[in-house]
Amino acid sequence: MTLFCYIDGSCQGNPGDAGYGVIIKGDNKDTLETFGNYIGNATNNIAEYQALIACLQLTKKYNMDTLIVHSDSLLVVNQIKGFYKVKQKHIKELFDTVQNLITSASYKVKIVYIPREQNKEADSLARRAIRLKKQIIE
Repeated sequence: MTLFCYIDGSCQGNPGDAGYGVIIKGDNKDTLETFGNYIGNATNNIAEYQALIACLQLTKKYNMDTLIVHSDSLLVVNQIKGFYKVKQKHIKELFDTVQNLITSASYKVKIVYIPREQNKEADSLARRAIRLKKQIIE
């Protein structure tokens, strides 16, 4: 089985109120789970990494062969793929967490960049978590 995830971090101001959204879809592209979370004052890059970490943690419970994560953060995607260097210490800690989650997974993990227009559902969930200032599980 392949899972498809759509993740997005959002920030009102940078830094500012921040949150993220994670949409988990199955082989048939039906939504299995959505998770949004308000994380308080943070930068957009932190929110994007927190979305990826949450995605990797949430999907551990599924019996899958492959996890394909879609993100509209060119920075995060290219840092994870090794195309961009991670220069900031606080981002390096998040990057290391992601790398540990990926290397310890018993399934293949693929991170894919998508344009913002193709990520509206995760973006909306992240913005709703910020607006409500709480965690959203659906």
